[in-house]
Amino acid sequence: MPSTREVVIDYDEVNYREETQKFFRDLPHFVKEYIIALLPIASWIHRYNLMWLVRDLIAGVTVGIVVVPQSMGYAKIAELPAEYGLYTAFVGLCVYCLFATSKDISIGPTAVMSLLVGQSVTHVTAQHPEITAQEIAVAFSLICGSIAMFIGVVRLGIIVDFIPGPAIAGFMTGSAITITIGQCPKLFGIPGINTQDSPYLIFGNFFKYLPDTRVDVAFGLVGLFFLYGTRFLCNYYSKKYPKYAMPLFFVSIMRNGVVVIFGTLIAFLINIGKETSPISILKTVPPGFQAMAVPSIGATTISSIAGSLPSGVIILILEHVAIAKSFGRINDYTINADQEIIAIGFTNIWAAFFGAYPSTGSFSRTAIKARSGVKTPIAGIFSGLVVVLALYALTPAFYYIPDAILAAVVIHAVADLVSGPSYVKRLAAVSWWELLVFVVAVVVTFFSTVDYGIYGSLGLSIVVLLFRIARPRLWALGRVPLTKTNDDDVAASSDEKTGANTTELDQQQQFQEFLYVPVNHPSLGRLVEKLPRGVLMFRIDESMTYPNSGFVADKIISYCKEQTRRGGKVLSKGERAWNDDANPKIEAARASLPKMHALLLDFSAVNRLDSSGLQAIVDMQNTLNRYAGHHVEFHFINLSNNPSIRRALIIAGFGTQPRVLLEDDEQSSSDASGSGSNHHSHHHHHQVSTGPVEVLPIVPNSKDGPHHQRQQALEASLRRQEDLESNYISQRSEVIDKKHHDDYEIEQVSIHLPKDKYPFFHWSADAAVRVAMHTYDTDRIDGHEDQNDDSSNDDQSRASVEKDNNDEEQQQPRH
Repeated sequence: MPSTREVVIDYDEVNYREETQKFFRDLPHFVKEYIIALLPIASWIHRYNLMWLVRDLIAGVTVGIVVVPQSMGYAKIAELPAEYGLYTAFVGLCVYCLFATSKDISIGPTAVMSLLVGQSVTHVTAQHPEITAQEIAVAFSLICGSIAMFIGVVRLGIIVDFIPGPAIAGFMTGSAITITIGQCPKLFGIPGINTQDSPYLIFGNFFKYLPDTRVDVAFGLVGLFFLYGTRFLCNYYSKKYPKYAMPLFFVSIMRNGVVVIFGTLIAFLINIGKETSPISILKTVPPGFQAMAVPSIGATTISSIAGSLPSGVIILILEHVAIAKSFGRINDYTINADQEIIAIGFTNIWAAFFGAYPSTGSFSRTAIKARSGVKTPIAGIFSGLVVVLALYALTPAFYYIPDAILAAVVIHAVADLVSGPSYVKRLAAVSWWELLVFVVAVVVTFFSTVDYGIYGSLGLSIVVLLFRIARPRLWALGRVPLTKTNDDDVAASSDEKTGANTTELDQQQQFQEFLYVPVNHPSLGRLVEKLPRGVLMFRIDESMTYPNSGFVADKIISYCKEQTRRGGKVLSKGERAWNDDANPKIEAARASLPKMHALLLDFSAVNRLDSSGLQAIVDMQNTLNRYAGHHVEFHFINLSNNPSIRRALIIAGFGTQPRVLLEDDEQSSSDASGSGSNHHSHHHHHQVSTGPVEVLPIVPNSKDGPHHQRQQALEASLRRQEDLESNYISQRSEVIDKKHHDDYEIEQVSIHLPKDKYPFFHWSADAAVRVAMHTYDTDRIDGHEDQNDDSSNDDQSRASVEKDNNDEEQQQPRH
């Protein structure tokens, strides 16, 4: 016979004193790690080498060539002069490397942030003409940066996790559509359209004034065609000729600079000898950093932009962290979200002293930087040097840059922000709620402003999240047999040994393994079998906390009452309570249903159980006890995921469930205490009813009193459960050994699933059902005694029904 190993699991109690002492003992180490983490550059700068320098130089210069025309175009969206875009790009590119945990991210002006700043400038200057656009931009950068810095320092980066992907994609798509529509008048050279209106107004006015199109449209459409054509051809030939992929990539990213250079050259030639330009051009860009100063922000400015600050902080943090995480996954490295928030916060605080407006991570430039083979964040410094070169050496050439060309560059850059049909189709297939969040973000942004789009999508996302928490899914479970009993073998063995048929069949059924699935499972529903009579099982797919505990308890109680019959004495109409809506006729018709014996709760998905959830479980057991007329056992499965839940259940008494026995349990208690663990089959086990309610202290000196008897009954029940587990392991080992004996001669060692110290906590659903079956007093509840009890109850029920019917007939009016 193979040997068996039984593992009994218990959990150490939490010693809060030791935990506190350990925390203060390790506090200096934590502080040291925290300070070192504030400047990640110190952990890798000593490994910097020449090969890294070359790759960073190439990537930095490449991004610098792209960022110069984009920055000037984005500054126009922010309702600021073009040079402010260059100021913003320079500070972000140079400062970020000190705090970076991502090598790929490129900080600078972005389309969405520029749109928000431009809308704020338009709104504030309309109400307060004395406040300049530059003051608003600097205030926005300083305050948003300070808030982001605080969030990162106190490690509150977790707030990013509360913003779902569909909300991000929605307002990014809405912003891209808004920017594209806003740039169309400049692309066509149509004057007199306020590009800071809501997108639908700009869209309507664009077609209204389309006859006023000027020669700028030639620059805009040709430039747009060149940008898309170059990208398409480079991508096409990169796939066709992979060995030329890298040269073609650099040709592709040069398209922005090429179109600006050729557009500026043609515009210069057109303007030779003319006092007024026939097209709209950029005109004077002051060289150097002309706006450097200590920020001076008044109370009026702060109050004016206060409504847009939350959305500004969200965009700063969200864009940056989302892009950094995305490229970290692509290039196999991990970023620190809190440190990235500190980096973006410090960058914008420092940018305010250069007169810059808020900057954050740019997806398009980050992608270019990653494809260029960047090795470290120092590449940003080389990009910043390109911006400085443009500010000091190329500003005279910027004078003739056509606005239509800048509009084409902006439209081409933001087009990649739009989520395509494949993304929308996937959202619809996964969740209609997430699709609704996406649509709300796009629609609200299109018909109002980007900050309202952010607030609308986030508000809806929070509502959906709270609804899912408050109304979790829970499933009544059945089981699908994974092993099949061999009735032929059992019948053959019964011919050789009298009485072996029933015993061996019981053993084989006991050794069956099951898959536990919802009773209405879409695929396995037709194979699902019910659990043993009087035993029900539920799986809860959410933590049980104060928003949802009442809902979960009500659903479970309602289902249990539907699947079982009322126990105890059947009350007559006059004896029933005012709030008891039980109908004697219906109760009599439900007499064939079993009484409730045990409720099994699968807690594998329950990660938290607060006091409200614990109280709901206690109340649920009280209600089911009254309904069943005797104690209903509560068994819990898969509590190993969270010891705190297990500890809370033990505190409430669910581990051993000691309680005052109901009247109809007294006899079984006496039998149990007298019989101990002697039994012949599981059909003759007497159950000890226990529970977490109505707990009375055990009186030690009352040896012959009811408390002593109940304590003995409880101990006897627990001993029987341990014996059953041991017998199961032994018998299971014999079956395994017999099954494999003919195949090979080795010593079989059966290692059973670990057992919890408390008999009502289980590691598997099979173990829980097995224990619930063995502690089930079938003779008393569904056996001979129950039949006698039922016959008397049925007589009482019929008499009560007849009496109620007579009363109703007497009360009916005669016609």
